[in-house]
Amino acid sequence: MLNKKEQRIRRSRTTRGRIAKQSVVRLTVFRSNLHIYASVISDDGARVLASASTAEADLRKELGAAGKGGNAVAAEIIGKRIAERAKAAGVEKVAFDRAGYAYHGRVKALAEAARAAGLQF
Repeated sequence: MLNKKEQRIRRSRTTRGRIAKQSVVRLTVFRSNLHIYASVISDDGARVLASASTAEADLRKELGAAGKGGNAVAAEIIGKRIAERAKAAGVEKVAFDRAGYAYHGRVKALAEAARAAGLQF
């Protein structure tokens, strides 16, 4: 029997395979209880072009108390930041890799904020 993490990883394989066939830049998300992380990864998967997370020192000061990086408001901030950093790296269009997470809550907030900031996917 698979545990929760193994189930998520199994679900993510389908998406990653589909994105790899398209050979496009991908925006991938990882969420923990305390933080959310977003990375823009090159089409060959060899390098990270841009990244943002609630674990960054300046953002942790802005969010305040511990645990404030694990909510939808923080995810929106990360969505805006990753879009800005991706554009600065010359990336306009990405494939959204939700890494097996449901498109709901923090993951949805990050995706919608990135779209609003001008990233296309």
